[in-house]
Amino acid sequence: MDSCTSMPCNGFPHSTRPAPHGAVYRLVGKYLPDLIYGANDGIITTLAVVSGVTGAALSSKVILILGFANLVADGFSMGASNVLSRRSDVQSSAIPTLAAAASHGFATFLGFIIAGLIPLLAYLLPWFDGDRFAAATTLALVTLFTVGAGRAFFTGRGWLVSGLEMLLVGALAAGVAYGVGALGAALVG
Repeated sequence: MDSCTSMPCNGFPHSTRPAPHGAVYRLVGKYLPDLIYGANDGIITTLAVVSGVTGAALSSKVILILGFANLVADGFSMGASNVLSRRSDVQSSAIPTLAAAASHGFATFLGFIIAGLIPLLAYLLPWFDGDRFAAATTLALVTLFTVGAGRAFFTGRGWLVSGLEMLLVGALAAGVAYGVGALGAALVG
């Protein structure tokens, strides 16, 4: 029997939980925390690289080099860290197999790479010819909001609150990175 039928489940009344909509829904739902974790960090760290390099007044080539290095290295690191974290859960009665943990690590890596690529599109695609930093920032912020709002489909939370929550966290991180880049450029001339 479902223990959520008479009491709130994950903080939401049973009636507001979305109903399963097939295999894809269940698959994404299974890996949603991993995908969100990876996507959020992918967008934020890539935008942080873009912001830091722009704040330091370095070239677009540096943005692309560091951006792609960040995507591959940090995405892999996050996925591997998720695997190790799941295999280190002392609260669980059984440690997941390496294969089970690796599937969650891969979901983190996938979310990181796909979402983290979005801010770099402003430097890769020719139609973002003007202020590429503004375009990268806009793309990142829209993606943060969209991914955050998309969580509502699975969590039953309001899409606006979910989207704004992820947007505000990302905007704060990007602002800090830009400030550090500008400060670094000022200190070293």
